[in-house]
Amino acid sequence: MSNNIKDKVVVITGASSGLGETTARHLASLGARLVLGARRTERLEKLVADITAAGGQAIAVTTDVSRRDDVEALVAKGEQHFGRIDVLINNAGIMPLAPMARLKVEEWDRMIDVNVKGLLYGVAAALPRFAAQGAGHFINVSSVAGIKVFAGMGTVYSATKFAVRALTEGLRAEAPDGVRTTIISPGAVDSELKTHSSDKETSEALLAWYEANQIPADSVARAIAYAIEQPANVDISEVVLRPVAQEF
Repeated sequence: MSNNIKDKVVVITGASSGLGETTARHLASLGARLVLGARRTERLEKLVADITAAGGQAIAVTTDVSRRDDVEALVAKGEQHFGRIDVLINNAGIMPLAPMARLKVEEWDRMIDVNVKGLLYGVAAALPRFAAQGAGHFINVSSVAGIKVFAGMGTVYSATKFAVRALTEGLRAEAPDGVRTTIISPGAVDSELKTHSSDKETSEALLAWYEANQIPADSVARAIAYAIEQPANVDISEVVLRPVAQEF
């Protein structure tokens, strides 16, 4: 089924590290043409250089998903460069965990801006294009914390990931014919997410837990490829993947 990935134009947000970077490299190896967005331009350009040196096709667009104009520009530049957009992977996300009593209100705001509004801006940019061409695929990265509340340190993060699930399921029901939606819900995966907490006690506990449980980021990349490579009339609605050792 990998022929269903070759030459597809795939937009990835949060592509400069972690799940986004690993997914970009994996999809490039399968022949996808990539439009890579993130804030860290230097890292994006290095990734594009690596992909093109290996014979792949990719462009970099500096993107802050909390800015609607940035997300629109990411999708528009991909369309201009490659002629169309086939898949949008809403991967950008942050996870500054802390108990709610610590009142990290600015971090709550930022999580909502990136994890929820950033996804909505992606939908706003890609949905009209998908509708016009009668085909397209949204892949939205949620979390197992979007299935069970990560109480004690991750309640607000869980709220944003529950929102991702709700928005994706609603989009599935509302989407025009030919438009697919997939929720990817990882457990503990090796990425920068585990380093986002500014709360010392939470950070120490989280890092120790990740080190004991995490699986490689390419586990998620393979799940995303599996969803993309299905025939056009097959929608993989959700993939949940965890380390075997993870209890929740």
